[in-house]
Amino acid sequence: MTSRERVRRAIAHEPTDRVPIDLGGTTVTGIHASAYARLKKSLGITSGENRVFEPCQMLSEVEDSVREALGVDTVRLGLPTTKFGYRNENWKPFRMFDGTEVQVSGHFAYDVQPDGSIVQYPGGDRSAPPSGRMPKDGFFFDAIVRQEPIDEAHLDPREWVEQTYSPYSEADLRFLQTESARLYRDTPYSLIGNFGGGGFGDIANVPAVHVPRPKGIRDPEEWYVSTMTRRGYIEEIFRLQLELQMKNLESYRQAVGDRIDVIVISSTDFGAQNGPFIAPQAYREMFKPLHTTMNDWVHAHTPWKTFFHSCGSIVAFLDDFAEAGVDILNPVQISAAGMTPESLKKGYGDRLVFWGGAVDPQHTFAFGTPDQVRDEAQRNIRIFGKGGGFVFNNVHNIQATVPTGNIVALFEAARERGSHR
Repeated sequence: MTSRERVRRAIAHEPTDRVPIDLGGTTVTGIHASAYARLKKSLGITSGENRVFEPCQMLSEVEDSVREALGVDTVRLGLPTTKFGYRNENWKPFRMFDGTEVQVSGHFAYDVQPDGSIVQYPGGDRSAPPSGRMPKDGFFFDAIVRQEPIDEAHLDPREWVEQTYSPYSEADLRFLQTESARLYRDTPYSLIGNFGGGGFGDIANVPAVHVPRPKGIRDPEEWYVSTMTRRGYIEEIFRLQLELQMKNLESYRQAVGDRIDVIVISSTDFGAQNGPFIAPQAYREMFKPLHTTMNDWVHAHTPWKTFFHSCGSIVAFLDDFAEAGVDILNPVQISAAGMTPESLKKGYGDRLVFWGGAVDPQHTFAFGTPDQVRDEAQRNIRIFGKGGGFVFNNVHNIQATVPTGNIVALFEAARERGSHR
């Protein structure tokens, strides 16, 4: 099978010649720049550049040479705009704290603080307060909370939405049309559309690191409290966001047509390590109708499958996700409570595609041996992959300090025991 055929069959719950492999198809299935540099070296790949396309998490753009070496079947379709609000262009060198040499956007504006940390600015604009900080010897940027004093009488949901999200511009849509056509024509990979507009309450967006002076509720802790104490405010934000993103969804469809196979709708987390992050009833009241609306539109107007990312123990929501029309579940955090591969496949394998879940990232992948990684990954392939409905990927992005031998072993497992017919 070609990569495109392999992914399409897997997400349709059909058997394939081997398990499809993803690396870098989304901003939640990628690889940190430091780990990527070591991986390329271990593979003997000396050409190309280590370009950081996502400078919050410091994720590298995966190159075709690496895809070919690892057997990767996917490619990311995304706008060339970062979470900090500047474009990826005019690349320049940057050295990570661990010495890794990378390329970053020419708009990547940063300053070194007295404590040795690095701060970055919204839109690369130093006239605004910094919005992200990488601690000394750290590996990625944490959002700097810039919560203004809260004036209850003047909290404006529309202002919050208009600062945080934008309608697609004509330039955005031209880029999506041209780039999707190029990737579809010139590569064999399955195209993953990184839309993300349905991330209602996605805490990565609340601090608005791309906005010079964000208004409204911007402190993550205050945001979660507000879902109870200012519920009307939050629900109006969601309503306005849905109104905007449904228009964006229609424009996106016109731009990319049937060239993508998967559309990333949401990266909002609903689970913690040991259970739900919010009450299931609150999900049903506040989020499920929104997810249903977007999924129904996608299924009525496109052949795409909808991709929802949520970390943690989310078994309490899986029936609701399926009823809301979610097709693909990621990252499949098998180390969280109640998230064993056996129980997930048995209970939901006919309704949800599992995208991730290859190996325990909190124990085996980070601290185990290559043989342990290989054994666990092969076992999970046998469980998740039976009859299709599985795309092989680490649980979330591959972090900077994961041993290179473990990364190599992970992908070797998929190639060695990838058949799940």
